[in-house]
Amino acid sequence: MSHSHPLFIPPSSELIALCQSQIALLTQWLKADWSAVYLTKEILEGSDTHLIPIAVYPQTDSVWESGNRLSILPEVWNRVTSSMPLLLGSSSENSDRADEEKEPDSPQSLWKDSSTKEQNQMVFPLMDEDRVMGLLVTRRKDRQWKQKELGQIEKIAKTIELASLLDRRQGWYEQQLSQQARIHRLQRDRLDSLLHQLRNPLTALRTFGKLLLKRFMPDDRNRSVIQGILREGDRLQELLQEFENDLDATHTNINSLTLDANTLSLPEASSVSDSSLLLGNSLSLEAISVKDILEPLLVSAGAIAQERGINFESNLPANLPPVQANSRALREVLSNLIDNALKYTPAGGKVQIVAGLERTDATGTWQGIAVGDTGYGIPPQDLEHLFERHYRGVQARGDIPGTGLGLAIAKELIEQMQGKIDLISPNNLNPNNTLPGSTFIVWLSAIAQGEVAKPIAT
Repeated sequence: MSHSHPLFIPPSSELIALCQSQIALLTQWLKADWSAVYLTKEILEGSDTHLIPIAVYPQTDSVWESGNRLSILPEVWNRVTSSMPLLLGSSSENSDRADEEKEPDSPQSLWKDSSTKEQNQMVFPLMDEDRVMGLLVTRRKDRQWKQKELGQIEKIAKTIELASLLDRRQGWYEQQLSQQARIHRLQRDRLDSLLHQLRNPLTALRTFGKLLLKRFMPDDRNRSVIQGILREGDRLQELLQEFENDLDATHTNINSLTLDANTLSLPEASSVSDSSLLLGNSLSLEAISVKDILEPLLVSAGAIAQERGINFESNLPANLPPVQANSRALREVLSNLIDNALKYTPAGGKVQIVAGLERTDATGTWQGIAVGDTGYGIPPQDLEHLFERHYRGVQARGDIPGTGLGLAIAKELIEQMQGKIDLISPNNLNPNNTLPGSTFIVWLSAIAQGEVAKPIAT
């Protein structure tokens, strides 16, 4: 046949029981002396379709060997699949004019033709949209079917059709679930191997850095570079550990998922955003010194800017009031913003970090940290989607690599710290530069002297 069917999914015991009960109705109420429900099975795509009996009355151990019972099925199958739309009409919509001449391809024509060959044998297709997924076949020898009885049989066929469709879909979902679990196990094995391979060289680099640090005198200018390497190594170590913990939690949720005919149990959806998972399952807020967070980042950024030929400026006042934030989240936010500024500023440009900005509005007093550059800026068409995950806009067509995650993660973390972020582009940071530049300003709630940070966990 021309239609392609999905792989055959064995019927559940519940579907078989339902089909048996519907056949019992045909036997008890309509006095059918033989009935059967078949499901279609296509061994390979494009190959012949086989009919698999799942319920037969009276029961027999050799259904396929009984030629007199199934001799009409090949012919009926060809007619069913070649006149599909005509067989979908409800027979109950027609009048009881059984003696009138019918159209050659009408349902009654097929029934009448069948009855002359097989003692009033009726065939009803079980449909899945435009595909035949099975047949209901029934007959009685003593008398012909009345129009009202045909309508009742069709209702029984629709019941079996709906049950078969739901059973097939559940079987498909179970197969998909099993396949996804297998893929998850393979991915977990690969990630475990990768984490192990990353951890060993990282440990070696941190050890070499500590040994190298001992070779420098306390007043050596290069000492800060080694300290920056060790600090970033510690940060990588923390991120790897948190990533492994998150993998363990995800693996536990996958293993707890069950699906069977009677129950569907899924792990509860986490309300924690993807960004907070990078920093643990909760984000506690406390009084944070912006200076303590920014100073080590400025050292690393200055070294990167020097290597790329970018002018780097910073203004970090000594006596900044603390802000309500999370130290690790704020470090991640500022690191992402500074990294973007350095990435999208060409050689000869400028990156500027300014802390100590202040503003007061109806919501309170805010401390601001500005990260500005004289780079390519943000075109107007990208502003609406700028903080969406994996969105890079016009930069996706350029040569600068990126994932489109930095700004999305930064915004999520800022909102979890109950802060705000502003964008200015063009920023006119360098009027002589033909590039527009952009400035991101992170605003965090300032904590007055003697005030305690709000004990918030998000």
